[in-house]
Amino acid sequence: MASIKVHGSPISTATARVLVCLYEKDLDYEFVLVDMKNNEHKKHPFLSINPFGQVPGFQDGDLTIFESRAITQYLAKTYANKGNQLIPNDPKKAAIVSTWIEVEGHHYDPPGVALSFEHLVKPLFGLGETDPAAVAENEAKLGKVLDIYENQLSKNKFLAGDEFSLADLHHLPNVSYLLATPSKKLFESRPRVNAWVTEIIARPSWAKVVALRNQS
Repeated sequence: MASIKVHGSPISTATARVLVCLYEKDLDYEFVLVDMKNNEHKKHPFLSINPFGQVPGFQDGDLTIFESRAITQYLAKTYANKGNQLIPNDPKKAAIVSTWIEVEGHHYDPPGVALSFEHLVKPLFGLGETDPAAVAENEAKLGKVLDIYENQLSKNKFLAGDEFSLADLHHLPNVSYLLATPSKKLFESRPRVNAWVTEIIARPSWAKVVALRNQS
């Protein structure tokens, strides 16, 4: 029995972020499906794992934590010698990775999630029609972020250097969703961003997460 347990749903971007990290690190885990349609994430016992009522929840032996980016950083550091190295040992290189992890969380993710909500979540859950004004506003915001990425990727193959890291991995769930929407033009119109996206979504670890999603 694996000591690692992930409580969540594969269709959740935050859960998927943790799952792809586990596959990158070649770690065994037990997946506990949380029925979000029936609001299991807002009820006990799940609230004892994440009191904010959001997936995922994570356990490794006697450790219980939440917040996907904290979980992935724990996995990358604790299991540094397993699978692919996602945070460099060199403190300066690690600091660059940390910087771009923050960029994803604070600058990329808000407009990216807003666009996924408009294009995908609203139709799926019958929450009304896509709002063209909201799409335009968030495409403009995300475009500005991707302009910075385009420049950064002129210096390195990946966001934080020439090796794939958590900084890239954290983008995978949202990028994957947006590629199935009209907002994919934001990636395709920027050659270096487009090459980077093509590279990261082709990783075998991501294919495993997509397979899980398709089963759910």
